[in-house]
Amino acid sequence: MSNKSRLGRGLGGLISGSGSVTARSTPSKYSEKVSQKKEPSGVAPPTIKKSNKGTATADTVPLELPVDSICASPYQPRREINVEHVEELAKSIQAEGLIQPVVVRAKGKGYELIAGERRLRAFQFLEKKVIPVRVIEATDASSATLALVENLQRENLNPIDEAMGYASLVRDFDLTQDAVAKRVGKSRALIANSLRLLSLDDEIQGFLGRRLISTGHAKVILGLESAAQRKLLARRIIESAMSVREAEVEVRRLKQSGGSSNGSSRGNATEAEVVAIRDLEKRIGGHLNSRVSIKHSTKKGKITIEYFGNEDLERILEKIGVQ
Repeated sequence: MSNKSRLGRGLGGLISGSGSVTARSTPSKYSEKVSQKKEPSGVAPPTIKKSNKGTATADTVPLELPVDSICASPYQPRREINVEHVEELAKSIQAEGLIQPVVVRAKGKGYELIAGERRLRAFQFLEKKVIPVRVIEATDASSATLALVENLQRENLNPIDEAMGYASLVRDFDLTQDAVAKRVGKSRALIANSLRLLSLDDEIQGFLGRRLISTGHAKVILGLESAAQRKLLARRIIESAMSVREAEVEVRRLKQSGGSSNGSSRGNATEAEVVAIRDLEKRIGGHLNSRVSIKHSTKKGKITIEYFGNEDLERILEKIGVQ
């Protein structure tokens, strides 16, 4: 079964399943024809009643809540919300209505958002007074899980936000990677590989978060132990538009040459020296129109020039003046 199909049960499965999350019975689709009547200031949120079995029931179905009675979730996995996307969503809601209500839980005197932050922000953008909601009972762990699953289903979390969401479940709720995998409907191996991304330098995480490099590139970069070499390779991937396969070849070359992009022994060169040698490689390579690598130390070194076939070798020899 694919990860995507396993996620298909997602919010529905997590909300309706047994355990710490109990859902109200509400229709699966809402019209966005929300009431336009003015809400009196200071109006209390609708009362939520519990049956003897502990199942939450709403006074009205579908349930609408004042927009300003809902606070943001501390477990929102997305660190940045694209304003343009919110405005586009607002236009869609204005024209077609809200198909899926936001999910909230009672918190203090109001409600805390679990899933649907962009929908809530779109309603705020439209200056709507009320918003269709689904109110559920959820523990902190369940709330964090639902928020993460909702974002994963919409396929718009960047890899670092996704990894941080898994890390939050492990750290804040003392869950094992296996338990996290079961909660979000993904394999344990995928969770483990995702969490490994957080061991990358902040600069590389930034590249990944902005999608300048792919998760595949990041996994290849993790094959290097040196933080300095990881950063240099990440920059080279971006500058040279390397494919994942090309990055793999580069990592193998780095390991064979001692683990640094200039071929020097691991740890012997400062980052400034590495940058200088790398610049020299680029300049020589640019002049010869071939890939050049330099292995350098204070006592000796080696320059390697790659070529393809006899004609390419003759071209390079002519370039360097060898008859």
